[in-house]
Amino acid sequence: MLVAVLAALTGVSGCMTVHGEKAVVPATTRAEAAKVLEHFTKTNNEANRTHDAELNATIETGALGTIDQAGLRARRTVHPNGNPRHQPLELTDARFLIPRQAGWPKFFVADAASNRSGGARWLLVFTRGGIEESWKVSYLSVLAADAVPKFSRDDRGYVEAVPADETARLAVAPEDLSRAYTDYLREGGDAFAGGRLTSALREERKKTATRPGARTEWADLPAEDARFAPVGLRTEDGGALVFFTTHHQMKQTVAKGYRPQVKDPYVKALLEGTPRQSVTYARLALQAAAVPAADAQDPGVRMLYRLQGLMSAKGE
Repeated sequence: MLVAVLAALTGVSGCMTVHGEKAVVPATTRAEAAKVLEHFTKTNNEANRTHDAELNATIETGALGTIDQAGLRARRTVHPNGNPRHQPLELTDARFLIPRQAGWPKFFVADAASNRSGGARWLLVFTRGGIEESWKVSYLSVLAADAVPKFSRDDRGYVEAVPADETARLAVAPEDLSRAYTDYLREGGDAFAGGRLTSALREERKKTATRPGARTEWADLPAEDARFAPVGLRTEDGGALVFFTTHHQMKQTVAKGYRPQVKDPYVKALLEGTPRQSVTYARLALQAAAVPAADAQDPGVRMLYRLQGLMSAKGE
């Protein structure tokens, strides 16, 4: 069954344990955040130059780490000597969004300009689960400068982290956003505003579901593993910018007498089995969404960014 394979990838659901200090304190200092970002950039460049997934795992975790490490393993299979033409990532004009938090885990967001995205801003969510752990990036969002929300701040400039449950006072609680989005992709509805990552994506699926000689099926499931816990920051309008994760599976089946063609070398590197009639692709996606306040006149969630990566492929 299509969903069965995807369900196996979702892991064990649960909540991240909060422990340690109980005082509400800044997650970090701006000076430390700057050092963390510098270390991330340096290590990220080395990991991408050498296609080293283990090195990447020292600076990335959660959804972004899972996506990037799968990609690095595929690229190392195809290019075992690394990438001599690698262009180093540069992050400049960094601004740090630091919330006050109690206990663990803690997070902060680096908002920086990138040499890879023109005038767009990179928002990187750094997280760690305890004082003994190092900061790692769990989410990334690339937004046009004018698309970055204005965040609610206290009198010292600290931003506000929103809770995951209904006490966040949002149209959709962060902990429910992954399921709401995957339900929407399957069934539609009015929980999400129309756009490229919502109504247009559903329409594209309808158009490509059946083609001469081939059939495509999708299965979408929420990410309930604690590794993929959502993260959100309050915006000035009472809503929040929320980062969350989803699982997606696509099965392509060809007509009898034909065989599926898998030409992408990076897909082949993650392929198991022999494609005789069908190929099933399992992907993980991270998203950033503008979620309105619970009492907003327009409760539709606006999808701002989506990054999807291939985890595995299986031929049958």
